[in-house]
Amino acid sequence: MGQRYKFGLLFLAFMVAITFAQKSSMSLEDKISNLQDMLYKRPIISMNMERWKNYVRSAPRNYSMIVMFTALSAGVNCPICKPAYDEFYILANSYRYGHMTDKALYFGVVEFDDSPQIFQSMNLNTAPVIFHFPAKGREKKGDQMEFQRFGIDADAMAKFVAERTSVHVHVLRPPNYAAPVVIMLLVMLIMGLLYMRRNNLEFLYNRTFWGLACLTIVFCFMSGQMWNHIRGPPFFMTHPQTRETSFIHGSTQYQLVSETYIVLGLYVVITCGMVLVLDAPERKDSYRKMYAFVGLGLVAVFFSLLLSVFRMKYQGYPYHFLFN
Repeated sequence: MGQRYKFGLLFLAFMVAITFAQKSSMSLEDKISNLQDMLYKRPIISMNMERWKNYVRSAPRNYSMIVMFTALSAGVNCPICKPAYDEFYILANSYRYGHMTDKALYFGVVEFDDSPQIFQSMNLNTAPVIFHFPAKGREKKGDQMEFQRFGIDADAMAKFVAERTSVHVHVLRPPNYAAPVVIMLLVMLIMGLLYMRRNNLEFLYNRTFWGLACLTIVFCFMSGQMWNHIRGPPFFMTHPQTRETSFIHGSTQYQLVSETYIVLGLYVVITCGMVLVLDAPERKDSYRKMYAFVGLGLVAVFFSLLLSVFRMKYQGYPYHFLFN
């Protein structure tokens, strides 16, 4: 009688465990339904430990997940996390706009302060990081996005998504009304200055004035200021593994605000050197040779630095001048 009683208890416990396991494991239809409901509300799914286990780590699953691991709290020193998250949100929102009913790909985010245990399970001690979790099998080496190679803008992330999932997302950026307003205010300011000096407009016929104005515009466009205005990159970038600060991005598909100022300064100095070289033959005083040598020195040194910056962006570029 005692053995039967023990056997009955074991059988009952076994059946309860099976029933609990069946209830705790979600079916594929339930997962898709819940993910679609969350997608209708927000383009990015905020991950906690329960959602992480149910939708990312457990089977069955016939969809891919693109998950960003980030640290957005003010107490964490991560200057790149906020701009990277903003670009990730633009990408996810663009996907929701064009692929709402595809049910093949979902975007998620893991915030360090909310779910540090997920960071520990992934052996992550840096942020931001983007992982692709494929629909079948385990993630591979290429499923982690390398920001140094791709960049952190939404278009670069879309390229990474296309490589890993074959899903092509057309990035749709929200309209920026700041530029038209600034241009309108600038035009009004110029018109006001012209009206105030309507009796003395001789500066409009000054060649030096127009030359400096044209050079300023050329320097701004050559250094990539318009690209910065459109994409909004960070001023500098900290490498997630080495924690080294970079002021020049090592990819041809991306740039930092700091490197545009560096390139602008190099162009300005090279131009000043060329002006000195061209002005030297017209001088009749004792500074003629000095102008020529100083101008040639500026052009040689700073053009070599410009080539060095170019080689940092294009790793296979074979030519250099003074600096390797």
